Amino acid sequence: MRTGIFGWILLAAMGWCSSALAKVNVVATLPDYGSIAEAVGGDKVQVTTLARGTEDPHFVDARPSFVRVLNKADLLIEGGAELEVGWLPPLVNGARNAKILGDAPGHLLLSRSIRLLDVPNAPVDRSMGDVHPGGNPHYNLDPANGRAMADAISQALGSVDPANASVYQANARQFAERLAKKMVEWGKLLEPYRGTKVVTYHKSFDYLLHRFGFELVGTIEPKPGIEPSPTHINSLIPRMKSEGVKLIICEPNRPRKTPAQLAEATNAKVVLLAALVGGDPHAADYVALFDHDVNQLVAALKSP
Repeated sequence: MRTGIFGWILLAAMGWCSSALAKVNVVATLPDYGSIAEAVGGDKVQVTTLARGTEDPHFVDARPSFVRVLNKADLLIEGGAELEVGWLPPLVNGARNAKILGDAPGHLLLSRSIRLLDVPNAPVDRSMGDVHPGGNPHYNLDPANGRAMADAISQALGSVDPANASVYQANARQFAERLAKKMVEWGKLLEPYRGTKVVTYHKSFDYLLHRFGFELVGTIEPKPGIEPSPTHINSLIPRMKSEGVKLIICEPNRPRKTPAQLAEATNAKVVLLAALVGGDPHAADYVALFDHDVNQLVAALKSP
């Protein structure tokens, strides 16, 4: 009997240890959110990211394996503002995981913590292109929003894992402090170029430009998500010349032909910036993303 009791005690102890050591299973739609979740969660979480940094976040290849990943999630981190609306909802529904449905504690919409730019002041429809009714969803490219995202992730992790809430709060503070120091550094590097006029391919970089004082003159896409026509490009060239546009900013996954033609016609430079963590090998995490992009901007503007 003593042997049987000891066995039950041992099994109970093993079960308690397994439960205590289990990590929170976090699924992030984009690598930026995943990178911040890793910084906030530390060794208490296991983070899986759905989209790759080289993909367009509007049109992610929704692989069947995503359903299995979401089925096991304790927390889903979604950007919101309809950024993932074209591919995420069917996956979440197919996962049949009550933890991450709707407004469940395990479903975090980061956009609710962010003051969005480009919020339309009138109703929108499909004739306007890929315009988001809630505002521009590419807020990850303002490093100041990194703190708000870290705070929101900390609160969400604390909700699904109350025992470690204080750990998540402390990690979020450390992340915010690191980011604040880097923002001072990035600001000093870009301050000499404040007011520089640029054209971007898509409206991906509005937040980055706004943060560091660059001026957006126009986009290669005539409307968000609509590829350019010859008529649009022919109208953009004289505008770029008259405004003195110095840079054409593109994500690495955009077509190169049209930006190159514009650069040749206007004497501007094409600079490739990562729009997501992993969009360039040097953009390995959220802070490294801005290190890379700021260095690329400075290099382009310094050279004759």
